[in-house]
Amino acid sequence: MDIDLVFKIAAIGIIVAVLNQLLIRSGREDQAMMTTLAGLIVVLSMMVKEISDLFITIKALFNL
Repeated sequence: MDIDLVFKIAAIGIIVAVLNQLLIRSGREDQAMMTTLAGLIVVLSMMVKEISDLFITIKALFNL
């Protein structure tokens, strides 16, 4: 796992948090929820390959 991935996830989290607060303060709670959900989906899609690599490594480790 690269340290770049951690920084990308942190940057997405900060951006989503700022957008969420701005949208809530302007009275757009629905759009704030959708922004949070979109950020979560982006981060999870970034993590899919890493989780797949983890399972492959565990499978090779235990010779399954």
